[in-house]
Amino acid sequence: MLPVLPIGPVVVPVPAFVLLAGIWLGLALAEREARRLGLDAEAVSNLVFYSLVAGLIGARLGHALSHRDAYLADPWALAALTPATLRAEAGLISGAVTALIIARLRGLRLRPTLDALAPGLAVFLVALGLAHLASGDAFGAPARLPWSLYLWDEYRHPTQLYETLAALAILFIVRRRLFGPGGDGLNFLLLAALSAAARLVIEAFRGDSVLLAGGVRAAQVVSLGVLIAALYGLRVWARPEAAREPVEAQGTGA
Repeated sequence: MLPVLPIGPVVVPVPAFVLLAGIWLGLALAEREARRLGLDAEAVSNLVFYSLVAGLIGARLGHALSHRDAYLADPWALAALTPATLRAEAGLISGAVTALIIARLRGLRLRPTLDALAPGLAVFLVALGLAHLASGDAFGAPARLPWSLYLWDEYRHPTQLYETLAALAILFIVRRRLFGPGGDGLNFLLLAALSAAARLVIEAFRGDSVLLAGGVRAAQVVSLGVLIAALYGLRVWARPEAAREPVEAQGTGA
């Protein structure tokens, strides 16, 4: 665990730095993939940037609405951005809506755009695992294993390492383009299916899971839903008779 890194008089928050690096590398890879698929790389870059901003704002406001009394008493607390003060589902909704609006305005077609984003998202998943390792978040359940990590006064499953290794494997597979050159959305759906499957398995070893009635892990329920939806999408979009969107001359910009 390395939450901060002192460099002279400056103290660098390592998790935030790793996440920013992941966003930067992921965005660069998405732009490169967009150009390869004949998309407007600037439009894809704008889509990612504004979706991230909207997602962050939505996640912050979602958390604030859930804790109205605390923020009414101290409105300036809204400026304190930490992972614990973000509501993921609100951020995902606001980010997705923003992405759809920008894609529509810039004439970006759905399937090629999804495939352009896939490698960048895979890179970000690697960065997310490393950020969790640095911060100590997403920690594992207590376990005495040769590879256990000593964290929070316990030997635990190194779920952050599991997460990072799984993300690296997913990145490798996505970069292989198993379904061909791309542009038909299958690479993105493969990313979604693999990520959901990895979370479904790794969540079983987590020590900080949110539990539903009967001890069911909430993240596993969501992951199972995403996995089923992604596999169904792969089945439908992979059919020979399914309409394939052309990858040439996509969205010249508005």
